[in-house]
This record gives sequence, C-alpha cells and structure tokens, in this order.
Amino acid sequence: MAGKLTAAQGTGILLVTANVGSLFEDPENLQKTWLREFYQTIQTHKPHFFALHCQEVGGKNYEASMSHVDSFVKELLSSDVMKEYNRARVYLDENYKSQEHFTALGSFYFIHESLKNIQQFDFKAKKFKKVVGKETYSETLESTPSLEKEKFPQDYFPECKWSRKGFIRTRWALADCAFDLVNIHLFHDASNLIAWEKSPSVYSGTRQKALGYVLDRITDQRHERLPYFVFGDFNFRLDSKQVIESLCSTATLQTVRAADTNEVDKLIFRESDNDRKVVLQLEKKLFNYVNQDVFRENNGSPLLEYDKELSVYKDRLHELEISFPPSYPYSEDSSQGKQYMNTRCPAWCDRILLSASARDLVLKPENEEKSGVYDNIGPNVCMGDHKPVFLSFRITAGAGKCCQRGEKIFREAPL
Repeated sequence: MAGKLTAAQGTGILLVTANVGSLFEDPENLQKTWLREFYQTIQTHKPHFFALHCQEVGGKNYEASMSHVDSFVKELLSSDVMKEYNRARVYLDENYKSQEHFTALGSFYFIHESLKNIQQFDFKAKKFKKVVGKETYSETLESTPSLEKEKFPQDYFPECKWSRKGFIRTRWALADCAFDLVNIHLFHDASNLIAWEKSPSVYSGTRQKALGYVLDRITDQRHERLPYFVFGDFNFRLDSKQVIESLCSTATLQTVRAADTNEVDKLIFRESDNDRKVVLQLEKKLFNYVNQDVFRENNGSPLLEYDKELSVYKDRLHELEISFPPSYPYSEDSSQGKQYMNTRCPAWCDRILLSASARDLVLKPENEEKSGVYDNIGPNVCMGDHKPVFLSFRITAGAGKCCQRGEKIFREAPL
C-alpha cells in the first residue's frame, strides 16, 4: 500500500489523535463506522509509519468494557487494510484498579513492511533498539522500558478525585531522524457556569499548569532533547466569557438561583426584543445556543480568535493552520454526523502540536503548500463525541540534519 521508499519520496508519517470513549458505550454502531473512516484515512495517505493516540480507552465504565477494548485492538492488528504493516507496538493502560496510575490512554504504532530502518528507544537502557514483530503491552506500563508514563498529581485537579489525566511518551528513530511522540489528556471544564465567570477561566489555568509539567518532563536533562509531537485531547476550550459575550452581545441576562443553596443554577440570555427569545441557556453541563451553524460555517473559523489557550506556549509549541470545525462535543447519535451536543460550547479539544524542530520536519520552506495535511476524520458521520484529528506529512532524506541535537544519538546508535 505505501509502496517502496525512495529518497525523493521520503517517509510518510501519519499522526492521529482520538478520544474513543464513545466507542465503548455503543460498540455495535459506532465502532464499525469509526474503523471504516480510520481505514479510509490510512488508504488515502498511505503512511510508512503511523501513530494512533487514544484517550478514554474503555469509556466511562472501563470494567464492563474490557472485552470491547480487546476486540477493538484485535481488529486493528488483523484488518486487511493493515496487513502490510508487519510491525506494531500497542500500549494500553488497562490497570483501572490502580487509581494512582490509571490514565485510560492507548498508544498504537504501526510500521509498513517497506520501512527497514526504524528503531525505538529503551528509556531504561538509554539506547535505540530495532523494532521486530507485533507486541502489545498493558497492565503495568510503569515498568515498560520503551515508554514513559505519568498521571498528573492529584492536587492539579482536586475537584475531580478519580481524574485519569496524564501522558505517555515514546521515542522513535527512522531514516536519519529521531523524535518523541507524546500522548496527552488534559483536564476538562467541570462546569460551564464556572468557566464563564472570568477570562481566562480557572480551568484553562489548570490545563496550562499540566501542559507545562509535560513539556518540562520531555525536555529535561535525563535524555537527549529531540523534536517532539504532542497529540491528544488537550481539552482546550474557547474563552467562555468572551465567546458568550460575543454570541449574546444584544441579549439581556437572567440569573436563576437554586432555592436551597442560593447558588447560580442557570443563566438565560434573551433577546431584548423579538418576543424575548432565548439565545443561550447555560447550566453546569448545558450549553444550549440558538444557532449551531456558527460552529460549523467556515469550519467555525471566526471563533478561532477565542481559542487562546495555546498562546501561552507560542514559543514552545506550534500548530499547522486549523481548517476543520471544533472537534468536540459531537452528538453520539449514530444518525447525527454533524450535530453538536448541547452540553458544552464546541471547541478544538483534539490537537497535534509540534516543537520548533518538529515543525521544521513537517514544514519544508521550499514547498509550503504541500508540507502537511492537518484535518479531522469522519466529518460527515458519527465518530462519537470527538472527531479524530490527524496530521500527515513526509520526512525527506536529510531532514534529521535540522535536529542537530539528535545527531549525537545516531552516532551512538547507528541505524
């Protein structure tokens, strides 16, 4: 499928991030559609190496969904579409009984038979090793030497006692280039009402702290510093206060308080005239806006000005231009492929972010328009509450020379 490698063609890389929690709530309907669209993406881009980073593997009720997880993994490993990928590494955090470690992350890596020179880093031995065969690791990933895994400290998000948020890092070397791939899941907005109180919201501060923690860990002195790709469910949200003030600029606000606690229970924004029509109703887990089209038209691009959480890291993290609608929260009704749920303000939660040196691998100055495809998967069908997001690009021969820090590794571990 991916064809023979030539120096001119380069090595095709496909990175995909997918919050798959919904797939295990309704495996009969959603999983078949999801896999069909995912396979279509593989067939379209024909990567030599691809990475699938999943979050919420097993869904909300992990114990009951374990058998569904196993069948999902078996399907990925044995599908006809994947038969030319003769090497694979699958890392599943399945140890749900360990609350201090469990992240529900799943990282899948597939290597095409035509790709000869690929190695994976052993973090314990501190050297690259050849990748042979297909292997699946689960249960105690903490002791698996081919990855680093951490769950965020409990005090980062104290109101969510059993939060599963954390990250998994792997390191790869192919052609003359080495890089880190980081699967990440950051904290969500627990309440729309709290998110709206100030700009930026308290939740964005929590995500900022956790992301900073990850970036510091993957660039510390323990290992050679390399280009890195961080992709997962960042849970980035639009600035609630600003976006609501924009959407409801001509509306009047009615505040409804709970009778027993006198706490704000509901906010209702009404047109001043027009029979006082309700424009937006906001509750802890309700975001019911009168016109969902604003999130879909022009891929929601006018709303990107309120997508600000990444700006804090503009010197450390880069992203290709977003040209797809907000990736969350889509309806989980299998007949509603483009409809958003009225639970949260739609936002670009699922992202693929690059360090400066990783961006240099993707963006080739002489060929900007063909330097990478950044898009979502399954735009017209139900993929669960998150649309997967992918980045497809090619690493050309000699690209590793832009990663000068990485050259030392190749002298130590020639391919």
